[in-house]
Parts: sequence; C-alpha cells; structure tokens
Amino acid sequence: MGLEGAVKLGYRKELEAIKDPKKRIAAYEKMVEDSYKRGRAVNMASHFELDDVIDPADTRRWISGALKSLPPKKSREKKKRPNVDTW
Repeated sequence: MGLEGAVKLGYRKELEAIKDPKKRIAAYEKMVEDSYKRGRAVNMASHFELDDVIDPADTRRWISGALKSLPPKKSREKKKRPNVDTW
C-alpha cells in the first residue's frame, strides 16, 4: 500500500467529516504531501535510529565491502551428510 492508500485509511473519519468535496480533496492532498515529507529516508532514519542512509548508487560498493569483511568459509573434509537412510 502506498502513502495515498494509507492516508485514505488512516484519516478516513477526518476526511469524511469535511462536507465540502473541494476542501476534502485539498485536505487529502495536504495529508499526502505531509506524509511524503515525513516518509523521506533521512527522516525515517533519524526516527528509527538507523546508522546511515546510503545513496542507491553506492549500494553495490557497500554490499561488496560487507561481504569482503566476513571471515573465509571453512572447507569441509567430510561430507555434510555421510549416510542418508532411505527408509
């Protein structure tokens, strides 16, 4: 659900209380605009205490750096499941 649908559901009673259709549409558009302003990544990061908001163009570099920082995978000397009983 997008922000428009969330505004329609979340503010349904407030919007239904406005009798004039033009004022109702104006109030709805203002609520959607406010939701978009509050829903930006930087605002959400500060609200939910995220460490960092990265640029989508830098995503590949961040993920590859995180994967390179992992310890190397241990190789197995034996099979993972040496004997699988078929019965």
